[in-house]
Amino acid sequence: MAVRPPSSDDLAAVAAGYRLELSEQDIVSFSPFALGLLGSWDAVERLYARTAPAAPRERAFSRPPEEENPLGAWYVRTDITETDDGPLAGRTVAIKDNIMVAGVPMMNGSHTVEGFVPTRDATVVSRVLAAGGTITGKAVCEDLCFSGGSHTSRTGPVRNPWDTTRSAGGSSSGSAALVASGAVDLALGGDQGGSVRIPSAYSGTVGHKPTHGLVPYTGAFPIELTIDHLGPITRTVEDAALMLGVLAGPDGLDPRQPETIEPVDYLAALDAPTRGMRVGVVPDWF
Repeated sequence: MAVRPPSSDDLAAVAAGYRLELSEQDIVSFSPFALGLLGSWDAVERLYARTAPAAPRERAFSRPPEEENPLGAWYVRTDITETDDGPLAGRTVAIKDNIMVAGVPMMNGSHTVEGFVPTRDATVVSRVLAAGGTITGKAVCEDLCFSGGSHTSRTGPVRNPWDTTRSAGGSSSGSAALVASGAVDLALGGDQGGSVRIPSAYSGTVGHKPTHGLVPYTGAFPIELTIDHLGPITRTVEDAALMLGVLAGPDGLDPRQPETIEPVDYLAALDAPTRGMRVGVVPDWF
């Protein structure tokens, strides 16, 4: 992404904003440093261009008008299906907007990323499509995913579907709101410090943060390797287990994952007896 070099007027405005009281001579002397820094970014872009993938596939998308987006939960709408067969066949899925869908804009809730169009699908998106799911849009998330509320996205606040005067929680705010409202059957969320679990608690959905490394993070906007997770947001535990079965497993690209992960039938595991299990309750949290 090209960065426009700052003019002398730009540098003077920044200096004035910080009350640096620089002279015209100072501004002139600083210009080569600014140009040198940005020149290094251009060098990175040239190196990337040597191995850059082909242009993104063309996928239709639209920005929904306000009357079709009453919760403010959609970033863009799509209709992407690759197969009619699989465990998610016939199910509609929203993708949190920190996860790449090739050919569809990704903003991550922030003006900083606005205008970026991925050239590749995230691993989890490829798996949802291969399982027969239909991606009906990108769900609004909080600005760079740094909020547990639902008010920081640059597209505007996401409203709680049960009471539109209240927060939907974050940072996977749109994903949970769309599932809870019935706009989609399933959604993908991302969790670092509760970003799947918080909006699920606010909206009454099932939000699952998988075990570290179980679901590949490849193709999602990162915060930090040890806390980045992707997981399902659904209306039922059964649907969460179904979706986890689609998402889980190594992709050979995520460095956090072991080389092999034994497959588990999570749906069948729901029928396992709970006899002997112990549940701990921390009274200070209530």
